[in-house]
Amino acid sequence: MKYLCFRTKSKLKMMLSPEQTDSDLPWSQSDAETMLNDIKVGCITDEPMEGEGKTKSLAPQSLSREERRRRRRATAKYRSAHATRERIRVEAFNVAFAELRKLLPTLPPDKKLSKIEILRLAICYISYLNHVLDV
Repeated sequence: MKYLCFRTKSKLKMMLSPEQTDSDLPWSQSDAETMLNDIKVGCITDEPMEGEGKTKSLAPQSLSREERRRRRRATAKYRSAHATRERIRVEAFNVAFAELRKLLPTLPPDKKLSKIEILRLAICYISYLNHVLDV
């Protein structure tokens, strides 16, 4: 919708440019002004147009900082980048747990431990090693 409004406005401005004579225009000056005013009103309306959902066609300057942040975070590009960062973080987290798991003695050695079990076992093992070193 915004693109269409911009294209229509630019076409009208081009048609109403001073280089053109009145005979070149397909309508009178008052018709052009009325049409331009109708387009301006249609572009600034708060009603959602077809396919626009709940978004409003307000200028970015009139939005609060929080609203601009919310809209920026709602974009597909932002969500995709956030999902990529989160995947990398979770993968690094899982690799760190796997490395910690390799360092901890368990019986049986191939026993699958949950993350909380790994952390608890690591705390106990570190406490035991401190006790051994203190003696």
